[in-house]
Amino acid sequence: MKKFTASTTTTSGSMKVEATARDFKIVFDEPASVGGTDAGMNPPEGLLCALGACQTIVARMFAKAQGLSFEELRIDLEAELDPRGFRGEEGIRTGLQEIRSTMHFKSDESPERLQAFAEFIEKTCPVGETLAHGTKVVLNPVEIEK
Repeated sequence: MKKFTASTTTTSGSMKVEATARDFKIVFDEPASVGGTDAGMNPPEGLLCALGACQTIVARMFAKAQGLSFEELRIDLEAELDPRGFRGEEGIRTGLQEIRSTMHFKSDESPERLQAFAEFIEKTCPVGETLAHGTKVVLNPVEIEK
C-alpha cells in the first residue's frame, strides 16, 4: 500500500494556510468577505480541484489502454455548502451536500464511448472513490509544541 502525507500550517491569526506535500506548496485562504485575505482558494474549492485533477490524470493514464483518444479534457465541478451547518446550526451538515461534475472532451470519439469512459474514470479515480465511500478520518492525540 502506498502512503501519502501532507502538512498544513497557519500562523499570525490569519486564515491563510500553507499546505505542503513532497516538495510542493499550495496556499488556501478564505475570501475577504468571511475574514480571509483571498490569497488562495478555500478548502472546498481545493477539494473540487483535487477531484477534477485526479479524474483528468486517470483519463490520461487509461485512455491508450482502452484504445481511446482525446486532445483535451476539462472537468467542471460544482457543489453547495450550507453555511448554517458550519456555524453550528443543528441538523445541517457542515460539509458539501453533493458534488456534480461535467467532463468536456475535445475528441473525435463517439459520445457513447466518451460517456462509458467518463463512467470508468468516475469509478477508478482514487479521490472520487474516497469521497463517495466515506473514508474514515482519524484524529490522533494532540501534540503540544513550545
